[in-house]
Amino acid sequence: MKRKYAAIGITFALWLINVLLPLFGVVFKRVPQQVLTAQLLVILLISAVICLQWFWLRKAERQQLVSAKGDIEGTGMNALQSMTIPMLFAAHTGEILWYNTAFSARFLQSRSALGRTVQDVIHLNLAALDQNRDLLMEHNGLSYRVHATSNIQNQQEIVAVQFLEITDILRLQNENTNSRPCVLLLVIDSYDDLLQYAKESEKAQVSAEVEQVLEHFMQGTDGVIRKVENDLFYAVMESRHLHEIMRNRFHVLDEARQIRVNDRMHITFSIGVGDGASSLAESEKFARQSLDMALGRGGDQAAVKTENGFCFFGGASKGVEKKSKTKIRSIALAMQELIENSDQVFLMGHRFGDLDSVGSACGLAGAVRLMQKPSYVVVNRQSCLATQLIDRMAQCSDGPHFLEPVDALAQVTENSLLIIVDTHNKDILESVDLYHAARYVIVIDHHRKNVNFIENAVIFHHEPYASSASEMVTEIIQYFRTDTEISAAYADALLSGIMLDTKNFVMRTGVRTFEAAAYLRKIGADTIQVKTLFSNTISMYSMRAQIVSHAELYRNNAISVVKMPSQDARVLAAQAADELLSIQGVEASFVIYAAEPGAAISARSMGNVNVQVIMEQLGGGGHQTMAAAQLPRCTIQEAKEQLLLILEAQELER
Repeated sequence: MKRKYAAIGITFALWLINVLLPLFGVVFKRVPQQVLTAQLLVILLISAVICLQWFWLRKAERQQLVSAKGDIEGTGMNALQSMTIPMLFAAHTGEILWYNTAFSARFLQSRSALGRTVQDVIHLNLAALDQNRDLLMEHNGLSYRVHATSNIQNQQEIVAVQFLEITDILRLQNENTNSRPCVLLLVIDSYDDLLQYAKESEKAQVSAEVEQVLEHFMQGTDGVIRKVENDLFYAVMESRHLHEIMRNRFHVLDEARQIRVNDRMHITFSIGVGDGASSLAESEKFARQSLDMALGRGGDQAAVKTENGFCFFGGASKGVEKKSKTKIRSIALAMQELIENSDQVFLMGHRFGDLDSVGSACGLAGAVRLMQKPSYVVVNRQSCLATQLIDRMAQCSDGPHFLEPVDALAQVTENSLLIIVDTHNKDILESVDLYHAARYVIVIDHHRKNVNFIENAVIFHHEPYASSASEMVTEIIQYFRTDTEISAAYADALLSGIMLDTKNFVMRTGVRTFEAAAYLRKIGADTIQVKTLFSNTISMYSMRAQIVSHAELYRNNAISVVKMPSQDARVLAAQAADELLSIQGVEASFVIYAAEPGAAISARSMGNVNVQVIMEQLGGGGHQTMAAAQLPRCTIQEAKEQLLLILEAQELER
């Protein structure tokens, strides 16, 4: 090729000389005309020769490039054929056009795949491959990362697919995930109250049995457990062993209940677990949050906090009532200080307020009035279930001021105090806007802790063992430093809330429940007047009897699905669910009814069945013996089917 370029250079030099000579002759007029003419012919001839040389040179270059390209393509295909990474070329329709030896050895086992589709050969949908993201697949026990690149050749789209084996990488990733340490915090519920009057020998025996149970719990986990306090244990284990314990649903909870104190009370654990954390410090933080959640839900359960939320296990036994009231006194003094430093106090419960929600708000409003602070009970009368109580309190000369949520929102200031009673869930507040507008918030609730709880409360008084919010308010107002007691009307409101949630002192009643009721009776509560708040019309009584008569028995559960008037549906469902528990052999009752914009369930139990856990799976919540759920965009029959699936799954887990 260099010689050809040299020949063109020589020819061009001759052409240049023949051009310059005639020009020199014209300038000096010494060259005859015939010579100039001949010279021009020579110039034209040389120019033609140069053009031909250039044409043949370019043609030779193109031939050389084509030959080199063919050699490169042949060499490239040979290289692809000998590569250890499986590869194939396929048409856009999925038909295999070419594959290398590694692909044949890994996927074909001496069978030909030409003309067949990728889906038929390796069960891979070629259309699902994303050009910007790799796909994982498994074949013959090996894992591959599949990468695809498309190109258009001769108006046909060709897809090149490569398969990179990552079996060892995934194995190492799984090993890293499974070997990640997790922190567990284990607390004995109400340890001081359980062993308060026990002998030293009994305390030592209980301690030994507890440690024996925990040692059995840690066997086979390669983890460690240390006793930090008499009722607190720290444990660290690998994630693989924790997941096995979760699959067994924390059997240590059942084993702990076999330990008896004085042959009457049994030991229960609350366990907080931090899973999926990036470090031990973060895992301990998750474990503490989980422990708070487990204790807030009544104890005797394990709460596992992961990156996606909480998982709960256990929760079969009732919460143990605490005897000490030291905490109540400190909370009461802190609340009174906040009330005195605010310009006005708003009291609010949950949506569809009942006697406990409205009654506890009214009772606390009466105590706030004694501090000479303006107080307002925020309630939506159209959806409230305690209108009889509101009408009676409105007739009292010193009764509380009731405000609609819209009016309260317009009246709230930066120095206003909002006290939320009978709920800690943000989603079911009477007015979410009022909650966001208030700068200072106090929460008083007895329901088992929900994931979506209020986090920014100045005081979060949460006692899941308490029978009702009215009981908690009654205990608090006894420690307020006021000159007089609340009037009898406010005492009636608080007593009605206690009677509602305890089913006339039958369910979830403890010593402190009767102490609160005795205090209310002492300051003027009239049980006859309270009883009239529970009276119903003859039509409602007839409808309630109809709901009970339509109930079906599923194992030890009573389920009733009926259509009821919307204005009385919630009250009737709750009353009917309570009455269904009086049927012999029924441990839990569920009343399903239509409620815009879907269906709703009112659930009750005698304590052996935790209806809160069941309702949480349907998006609701509540207490161990009393819970509810709202199912939007769901018919009552669909709600029944979902409930039956959950009950059947729980039966299989037993």
